[in-house]
Amino acid sequence: MARKAAYRKRRQNRLAMLLVTTVVLMMMLVVTFKSVELREKRQFYMDRETALLKEIEAEEARSAEIEEYGKYTQTKKFVEEVAKEKLGLVYEGEIIFKDEK
Repeated sequence: MARKAAYRKRRQNRLAMLLVTTVVLMMMLVVTFKSVELREKRQFYMDRETALLKEIEAEEARSAEIEEYGKYTQTKKFVEEVAKEKLGLVYEGEIIFKDEK
């Protein structure tokens, strides 16, 4: 009877080791797949960050251009150009030459 108990105990130990090994391997597989997935997400977010930074730079440049244009519209030169081009106004005594085209 002692032999049977020892054999049963040894068999249970092997089964337990097999189960533990299987669980550890499964966990390793899950961790491996998740790490690959996380690396892909990380790369995607890094690319997105780069694109957004470029977009921010472009918008800041555009904002600066708009600010410069706003300052330009307050000048006398701008008012004169608009008056000449759109309204056809001229200074007193100014002569206008036109092509016959």
